[in-house]
Amino acid sequence: MKKLPILIDCDPGHDDAVMLMLAVGSGLFDIKAITTSAGNQTQEKTLKNALKIITLMDADIPVYKGSEKPLFRELIIADYVHGEMGMDGPSLPDPVLKHEPLSAIEAIAQILTESLEKITVVPTGPLTNIATFLLAYPHLKPKIERISLMGGGAFRGNITPTAEFNIYVDPEAASIVFNSGVPITMCGLDVTHKALVFQKDIEMFREIGNKSGKVVAELMDFFSIYYRRERPELAGGAALHDPCSIAWLIDPSIFISKPCHVAVELTGTLTAGTTVVDFFDVLKKTPNVEFVYDIDRDKYMQLIYNAVQMLP
Repeated sequence: MKKLPILIDCDPGHDDAVMLMLAVGSGLFDIKAITTSAGNQTQEKTLKNALKIITLMDADIPVYKGSEKPLFRELIIADYVHGEMGMDGPSLPDPVLKHEPLSAIEAIAQILTESLEKITVVPTGPLTNIATFLLAYPHLKPKIERISLMGGGAFRGNITPTAEFNIYVDPEAASIVFNSGVPITMCGLDVTHKALVFQKDIEMFREIGNKSGKVVAELMDFFSIYYRRERPELAGGAALHDPCSIAWLIDPSIFISKPCHVAVELTGTLTAGTTVVDFFDVLKKTPNVEFVYDIDRDKYMQLIYNAVQMLP
């Protein structure tokens, strides 16, 4: 079976780490590169975290350093969820590999230029790197098959009442991406707050018995602390956001989605960073996003479990 060529842009992050394990462990993807964004933590820390996870998985994937801050705004980080190092909880190996000398933007351009086939881009953090690439290399836009991203939401936020963190950190970048004309799949809070990991799932990963299963369990132990304290409406579950963007590429049948027009609010006093999803087609605009809003949670967890089983 031919592997799907992808390029991952992430800000590890607990759920980014699990997303990378799903992507690698599934064996379904030809991962051309991992580029890192600043978001859950600073660029220095998310880059190191990506290299640690690659080392844990004994994977041979080039890693490239991305932008230090959003296009026009100061960086906001989510250390209150992800901890001082951005991936607190487990004991992880020191990186064996170093990041590549090219910048993330240059690397994306080079990979797309040299590829004989279109490549799917999977961003699970703020969209700074992807927007910068689209502005700098507009002629390469046709080489992108699809952007499958985690970000936004139609009916709730998690950093303001209406804005999701990844989009809020760099709304100008998000607006550029959503207006790019590239096909987009959007896995926002509407679906990721149903992609819940519970204590029984954490124990299931712990019982796999390999290093990666132990790390997933310990990542989720730490990650769940915030959700159990701050999100009681999730009944003890932690929202495992980022793997949705990979899981959708593996098996879209476990999700429910619909085409929608989505715009990003840039200037609203109360609503900056909000993804305005025209869910009920009020504006009659041409859809620019496949908007994902529901999930078969059990099948989702099984996908991740199966992938982690295949890792060291």
